Formats: sequence, structure tokens, C-alpha cells
Amino acid sequence: MTESLTHAGSIVVATSPDALYDLVSDVTRTGEWSPICTACWWDEGASGQVGDWFTGRNEVPGRVWETRSQVVAAERGSEFAWAVRGTLVRWGYTLEPVDGGTLLTESWEFLPAGLAFFAETYGDQAQAQIENRTRAAHESIPATLVAIKAIAES
Repeated sequence: MTESLTHAGSIVVATSPDALYDLVSDVTRTGEWSPICTACWWDEGASGQVGDWFTGRNEVPGRVWETRSQVVAAERGSEFAWAVRGTLVRWGYTLEPVDGGTLLTESWEFLPAGLAFFAETYGDQAQAQIENRTRAAHESIPATLVAIKAIAES
């Protein structure tokens, strides 16, 4: 495989870290900027704190699926992150004040438990499935960042 199992991209957004955090940590708005995740909703009683769970609906041509994710970092103005199924893949945003606003970085990492899960679930097709997910992450992060910037600056 030519692509890394970790990836990140960054963009400067003309708003404060706190305001940007409030946007990206509202998982119910994810469908507004993600090219794959079309909707998310919190478990009853969840408010975006570490340990809270939410469900996301993903769509690509020929496939629709839902994932359960757990918030693993929630520090207003600094970082918001979650892990798919709690241990498989980590997605997150870090925010850093810079001249002109906030440097927003989106990151993605296929975790060891995720690799094991794919091996168990997909058998001989695991590597192809991992490569598909990796390619999707590498392609979607830049599009997501551009969309978040447009929303935050509008």
C-alpha cells in the first residue's frame, strides 16, 4: 500500500478557535461538510464530552452504512476527536490560534484494533478494504476542510 495509515490536512479559518470548536464539535452538522458522512446524531443525553457516543451515517456510491463513535478528546478551542467503535479509527480536529484566525487540522489514523477488526471481518479482502478506507480519508480531508472554512466564514 502506498498511502500511510495516518493522514492530516490543515487550513486557516478566519474565526476564533472557540467559535470553530463549537462548529466542528457539533457532530449533528457533519453532513454539511463531509463528502462521505451524511448525518450524525448523539446518543440520548450526550453533549460532546469525552466518553459520549454518537452514530454517523456514511454514503458512497453503492454503499450506505452506519458507525458508532466515541468522543476521545473534547477541549473547547483546542481539540475534538472521536474513535470509530471506540478503538478502530481515530478522527479529530485540532485548533491553533494564528494570524488571521485559527489553523484547523483534521487528522485520521487507522488504529491497530481497526486493522485487526478488518482482518477478522473481511479476511482475504481486508487489505483492499483498508486501502479503500485509507484512500477515502486522504481524499475527503481536503474537501472537508474547505467546506468547514466556507461555513465558518459565511
